[in-house]
Amino acid sequence: MAYRKTAATVLCLAAICGAAVLWPAVLWPAYKERAIERKLAEAARLCRARAERGDKDAQSRLGNMYRKGQGVPQDYAEALRWYREAANQGDADAQYSLGNMYRKGQGMAQDYAEALRWYRQAAGQGDAHAEYALGFMYRRGQGAPQDNAEALRWYRQAADKGEANAQYALGFLYGNGEGVPRDYGEAVSWLRKAAGQGHAAAQSALGSMYYYGRGVPQDYAEAVQWYRRAAEQGEAAGQYDLGFSYAQGQGVRQDFAQAVRWYRKAADQGDAMAQYGLAQSYAHGRGVPRHYFVCVGLGVAQDDIEAARWFRKAAEQGLADAQFLLGWSYYHGQGVPQDFAEAARWFGRAADQGDANAQYYLAFRYYNGQGVPRDCVRARMWIGLAAARASGNLKQDCASGLDLLAREMTPDQIAEAERQAGEWKPRKEPGAANRRDTEW
Repeated sequence: MAYRKTAATVLCLAAICGAAVLWPAVLWPAYKERAIERKLAEAARLCRARAERGDKDAQSRLGNMYRKGQGVPQDYAEALRWYREAANQGDADAQYSLGNMYRKGQGMAQDYAEALRWYRQAAGQGDAHAEYALGFMYRRGQGAPQDNAEALRWYRQAADKGEANAQYALGFLYGNGEGVPRDYGEAVSWLRKAAGQGHAAAQSALGSMYYYGRGVPQDYAEAVQWYRRAAEQGEAAGQYDLGFSYAQGQGVRQDFAQAVRWYRKAADQGDAMAQYGLAQSYAHGRGVPRHYFVCVGLGVAQDDIEAARWFRKAAEQGLADAQFLLGWSYYHGQGVPQDFAEAARWFGRAADQGDANAQYYLAFRYYNGQGVPRDCVRARMWIGLAAARASGNLKQDCASGLDLLAREMTPDQIAEAERQAGEWKPRKEPGAANRRDTEW
């Protein structure tokens, strides 16, 4: 009996001691958060006292506090008021911040012209962030007519002062030949400067320069290093590129599980290429031979439903490859109910963007009347367009299709199909733009 009482006492003390040890671990984060809140509130109080006496630096800082909700409730109207007070006294930081609020429509209606006016005032004082902002506005034609030369001038002024966003923008422009002659060496130079400051998008873009050997010798291992730096900062393009490197075994040991891990991180952020890569992974599963027009993914069990789900996410963003494969899924009933009309619709969206596979399959939907009314003229138009872009097996399939249609069509029908093909122009969907040209 005495032994049992002693044991019970020991257990009770252990439980009490354990709780005493656990309570600080549980309470400390909340205590620390409240302490930080008290310090921020006190800082806001002191800042307000100085701001009300007309101190422009304090007015600008108080505007920041209201905009971010630090030490005070978030209030864009109050942020705008204090920024304006400081900006009217010539504070460049406040002028830049005021420009940002007008550009984003925070606390007032979005007004690009007013944003440009405040950016220009700050830039006139040599503020590098405002100089970059002016370049951004001129490049997109926001608040002023689109002007690549003016954008380049402001980007360069900011970049020369070490502004990382401007350095990345210059690297992007030189790499794509936008507003300047394409110069990969100059692109690499600017991207490296921004990447060295930790700019994630620049790190990812610099990785791609090494991957493709543009402006530098091709070096997959170096590409992976830069992709990883960007990916670990949460940059979606870098995460996709790192996943693709793992899938291909380029610059790193091939590892499908790692490929899927990085695809998923980027896909969850909405990156269409990563969603497409993840869809391919589910469509094929490890060890399944890939289709000749599908890049490898793998690293997960084969699952047509998941594949179709991710193809749809990428397709809805305008990625033509995903639109074609979603059409393929509907045509064959893989992961979705078989639906020829839906198949034709997705083939059509990809075909409109110039995807040769989609143009070929859409042609035969018109020839067979599957999901669309039978129309040999439209079939001939689409297969002719596909033939002009195709290579390998697809080119041979197009040639066979053209022969088949020639036997069933009149010369006038063929002439009409060729006329329509001659007038056709690809229409890129808005979401299909270069994903590295990210919004600031």
